[in-house]
Amino acid sequence: MPLVKINAVGTSIVSPTGVAPEPLLHRAIADSPRHTPIVIMVHGFKFSPRRKGRNPHNHILSPAPESRDRKAISWPRHLGFTGKPGEGVALAFGWQADGDIWRAYDTAQNAGVALADLCILLQEMAPHRPIHFFAHSLGARVALAALRALPAHSIDRMVLMAPAELSRTACAAMNSPAGQTAQVLAITSRENDLFDFLFEGLVGLSHGPDRTLTHATRGTPPNLATLQIDHPQTLAALGDLGHRVAPSRRKICHWSPYLRPGMFPLYRAFLSGKLPFNALKNCQRSAQSPRWSRLLPALQAATLLPAAGKSPS
Repeated sequence: MPLVKINAVGTSIVSPTGVAPEPLLHRAIADSPRHTPIVIMVHGFKFSPRRKGRNPHNHILSPAPESRDRKAISWPRHLGFTGKPGEGVALAFGWQADGDIWRAYDTAQNAGVALADLCILLQEMAPHRPIHFFAHSLGARVALAALRALPAHSIDRMVLMAPAELSRTACAAMNSPAGQTAQVLAITSRENDLFDFLFEGLVGLSHGPDRTLTHATRGTPPNLATLQIDHPQTLAALGDLGHRVAPSRRKICHWSPYLRPGMFPLYRAFLSGKLPFNALKNCQRSAQSPRWSRLLPALQAATLLPAAGKSPS
């Protein structure tokens, strides 16, 4: 099954080749087994289909990335889409995330509207197929914006890696009809603290102060599981489920959720339904390590000690 490339231009969807999206989608659905899911992959900040050197379709959304950048690993291939029969439908969703962070943040909202229209079109073509989102960074804002424009049961599962979205906006999306019926897995790490901090400060200038989704302290929906993948107890719990994730090797890294060995097998298991959502919920800690604890070892050590009067978990 070939990868289907779709781009957002404003609030509209187009094909990068200029062909109307509908025939491409019809063919992809017809060529894949009826029971297989549709996985829509959404890139983050700085990528843009109109920029030759930053085109996501030649980078992480490609089955064979052209870039020699260490971060250019193939999402579709690692998610199990290799072009063989029976794999389901993979959609690479490109949007114009270039420019400064404020422009990209606003553009992500429009791209979310386009993504919602794409999902409605897919539901009309294949109402029996589950639709999943797989997004990184500011692509999570695109995916969450789409939720707010969709009816209940539109999206089955979502993976949001290092999501760049304010918690109040993200939680509002997950409290929408489509949001309440989706299972949302958010991946965080103290490696991403600098990026979260800068995002909160810069976007907060124009949208009001707030923490990012994975740093929300209250009001998070019950259908959200947040995994801190550089916390030893979280890694141990995942190991007990048969998913060994490599420990962190870097102090600062925004791309760890998809570069870390062991993460893609985890994502494949979750998106396929082989790894139950409640099992992942049980892996998350009630309290994450403090921000900056990777850069300040004393804070990291404090989080590994049991609370007074309690046994280690």
